[in-house]
Amino acid sequence: MRLAPTELPDSPQTLGGYLVRAASLDRRHAGVRLLDRRERETWWTWPELYERARHTAGALRQAGVAPGDRVAIVLPTKTGFLDALLGCCLAGAVPTPLYPPVRLGRLEEYHARTAAMLQAADCRLLITEPRIHRLLGQTLVRYRPACGVLLDGDLTKGPSVEPVTQHPDDLCMVQFSSGTTVLPKPVALSHRAVLAQVHAIIDQIRTNTPDDVPLTSRAGVSWLPLYHDMGLIGGLFPALVFGSPTTLIPPEVFLLRPAIWLRALSRYGGTISPAPDFAYAMCTERIRDEELDGCDLSSWTMALNGAEPIRASTLRAFAERFARWGFRSEALTPVYGLSEAALAVTFADVNAPYVAHHYDAEALSQGFARRADPADGTRTHELVSVGRPVAGFTVEIRDAAGDPVADGQIGHIFAHGPSLMQRYLDGTESPIVHGWLDTGDLGFLADGALTVTGRAKDLIVLRGKNHAPHDIEQAVDPVDGVRTGCSAAVAHIEEGHERLFVFVEARSPRTRLAEDCRKAILSRTGVEPDLVAILEPGTLPRTSSGKIRRGESLRRWTSGELAPPSSVTPWMLAGAFADSALGFFGRTR
Repeated sequence: MRLAPTELPDSPQTLGGYLVRAASLDRRHAGVRLLDRRERETWWTWPELYERARHTAGALRQAGVAPGDRVAIVLPTKTGFLDALLGCCLAGAVPTPLYPPVRLGRLEEYHARTAAMLQAADCRLLITEPRIHRLLGQTLVRYRPACGVLLDGDLTKGPSVEPVTQHPDDLCMVQFSSGTTVLPKPVALSHRAVLAQVHAIIDQIRTNTPDDVPLTSRAGVSWLPLYHDMGLIGGLFPALVFGSPTTLIPPEVFLLRPAIWLRALSRYGGTISPAPDFAYAMCTERIRDEELDGCDLSSWTMALNGAEPIRASTLRAFAERFARWGFRSEALTPVYGLSEAALAVTFADVNAPYVAHHYDAEALSQGFARRADPADGTRTHELVSVGRPVAGFTVEIRDAAGDPVADGQIGHIFAHGPSLMQRYLDGTESPIVHGWLDTGDLGFLADGALTVTGRAKDLIVLRGKNHAPHDIEQAVDPVDGVRTGCSAAVAHIEEGHERLFVFVEARSPRTRLAEDCRKAILSRTGVEPDLVAILEPGTLPRTSSGKIRRGESLRRWTSGELAPPSSVTPWMLAGAFADSALGFFGRTR
């Protein structure tokens, strides 16, 4: 159905309103393209997605979902996810995306965490697919949504209904915090907050768009999971608000074949694409030249890098590696944000090269950022600036007493802006005080630009000096046999003294690996660890977005529970399905 022009709101105030507008524009070349592992595409225009969403809204209503009810979406990147998400928008329900069970060797952990998140968000319905549903029995033993489970194949079988009218301050969606230092918390975001964030991103895009180029021609490409804010709010929602095209790649496909990401950017003229730092490193290391035959990356003008510590070495290597296919280093755009702010807080300048400087390591350990030249023999750390606040945001650096500090002094990062969360739904104390969000991160300002140095709760203090754990972890990455990005540095209080423990996953264990890691850490940081533990691949606990949970790693080590995941074999899967079936049986007796 195409809406008459008189039905088009001048300025939509909700996501559902923007879906109505995107459908009314009826642009044949605007919508969502889904790629599979063979790079075959499924294309949905916004009018088609709107019609599917109206039927999904009807199915939700039949299932007993009322406006304001939270609906868990446990689906991979596929059409069903779009149906569920957009159907919730039209029904007035609140989509709550959760990650599917991808680490099959950690199913028991998955059941416990997912049930806890369902309960924390008070989800009334769970939408999933048959393949995943077969594994969720033990999750549903722990928490059973009041309206039950709805399979994605049944979503569009509901009656087509009219969109529910919503207010900008109504709850729009629930997304969970990363859970690196504590259990994930349910972040409540209003329509006003989500759209303020999307418009802040659009404002950044506008500054990088020539006056004679329509914004609707800016094409996005993303492989990030849609249960992650960077993939959903940063990857999908701008296209919805623009009424423009975007291409989505399942994350598991990218991880198996990272070249598919760059080929999609070339094939569809992608201009904007976000990813964490590890993805750029993976492309540099794993993509073969022949996989990019005929590719042209010159259209990619915003290569956003965020969600984890950004390494200047990664940015340099990526720019050098892919320059021959037209990629420009100026496109690399470091960013900073967090779930409680809906997504982005700062953006580097999209029209200039990224900024990275070497800083005196000794000064950093004492809380000050002082530039230094490693050629002089000074031990330094190279840090990347994540730029200035996005539209509407202000950033302050404060000391432990809550007072602002001078430029170059490291302190707690506070943010104020229009897309901050309403609250945590589980009643956890809000980190927002007098309109300012305590991000829990540390960093410093220089000439108005922010540089992040780490998480406050992860900070390691040894003999009165501060050490960022990622500096220690990055020291072991070049060591032969170490899995890059798979280590955790933590402080362990023992007999009143703080000791440094470093857990390292080995790609190929060998006799002197621990000693080589110890030497690499001492050489780079000047600190000698009290323990270097070599672990099997996959042992370190991670968040849904793949971040290593340092505190949980230490807890499991000290309790004797830090063990590798179970081997995924046909017998193991059969047992998991049987265990799940018993869970369903127990619920229905």
